[in-house]
Amino acid sequence: MASQARESSAPTAKRAAVEAALLDATETLLAEGASFADLGVERIAKQAGITRTAFYFYFSDKRELLMALTADVNGLLLEQANLWWSGEGEPAVRLERALSNVARLFGEHAVLLKALGEVAAYDELVADHWQNLIGQFLEATEERILEEQAAGLATCSNPQATAFALTWMTEGTLSQQILQQGRPADDELIAALVEIWVRSVYGSS
Repeated sequence: MASQARESSAPTAKRAAVEAALLDATETLLAEGASFADLGVERIAKQAGITRTAFYFYFSDKRELLMALTADVNGLLLEQANLWWSGEGEPAVRLERALSNVARLFGEHAVLLKALGEVAAYDELVADHWQNLIGQFLEATEERILEEQAAGLATCSNPQATAFALTWMTEGTLSQQILQQGRPADDELIAALVEIWVRSVYGSS
């Protein structure tokens, strides 16, 4: 509750600027090899150019910071995924554009998303947060498939199961690309994802 009071009292523009600085600072430190578990609030605040006291004006601890920053990044990912969810035109073209943009953003914020997965492995609150973020993709994807079915385009027999499998497959694929290859998804991998999505939803490539 105290944290919510701090949030509501801070000017929106100023908070956005502070969050942007903290996002950049956190990703910079993680990219340099620090683990999120080892990062202290004072180190993050110093890197962001704010005081420790200022940090606690916006966040109660670094766990709350991680959840806020990953929610912001998730919002960016959702915007790109919406190119397929709400767009019009050839399904494969829309999917390719959406998945390409999602993969690019995933690569840009890979260290932060990796930290989210690591913390979620031992922190129940963060794990719930992660599940909620993925849940937004699951629900929107299922809704889109149902809409495509109603339009006579989608042929999959179980929209809910298909949305679940495709969403987690994509998240896992992009995560493993970063962890194993150390780089964002390339054109060939994105093309493979697009083909899997198109065949799964529409029954054709």
